[in-house]
Amino acid sequence: MRSRTRKAILCAVLAAFAVQLHAQNTQPSAESVKLVIQLSIATQNKQWPEAADLSKQLVKLNPDNWFFREELANAQLNLGQYEDAFASNEEGISLAQAELDSKAPGIDPAKNKTEISRMLVSEGNGYLKQKKNDLAIAAYTKAAEISPTPAQAYFNLCATYYNMGMTEGAALTACDKAIAADPQKADAYFVKGSMLFASSPISHGKVVALPGTAEALQKYLEVAPLGTHATDVKEMLEVVGAK
Repeated sequence: MRSRTRKAILCAVLAAFAVQLHAQNTQPSAESVKLVIQLSIATQNKQWPEAADLSKQLVKLNPDNWFFREELANAQLNLGQYEDAFASNEEGISLAQAELDSKAPGIDPAKNKTEISRMLVSEGNGYLKQKKNDLAIAAYTKAAEISPTPAQAYFNLCATYYNMGMTEGAALTACDKAIAADPQKADAYFVKGSMLFASSPISHGKVVALPGTAEALQKYLEVAPLGTHATDVKEMLEVVGAK
């Protein structure tokens, strides 16, 4: 299983690199291909110092390629080098946006927008680790606005609001948008249901579930019956008197 997983990741990395170079109408050097293979293995094994070093080499060999800025930022983020990661992501975003603005024949706008969104989500994750919630929310919001598939960005917004204790308004809106973008995103149902449950009033010693609470929790079990939050969901459903 491990070798098949590594092979799949390697194929995905090489395919992404090939697409990027095709859009730029360039050919990969033999050195770049060798480094990409080494980077894929290092990333799979979570060897972040090596992954960062390999990414830096690839950036030097391919200075106009945002793909390796994104890979470098990922390694730096995992090393706790947050400021360096933010800088790498911003460089990658600038290159991807410039490529998008060029409207060159080989550019896939959806691909570039998706990757810009991924880099913004990565920035948001870094800010969260530094407990800079406002900056994380701003990054996730930008990511959601530009992405053709914004489910992850909206879910991160939803979860961030939830962890901040903000269980109304923008938080529920973000959860609903995550669900609308990907109806199979089980954790979005869990967070939405948990927020509604936490906000439900208590009358005569019983929780009076707000509208939509049971439905969100039940949907979680429908999508992920063996999910990591299944036990918590069942307990909440029992409390509100729903099956």
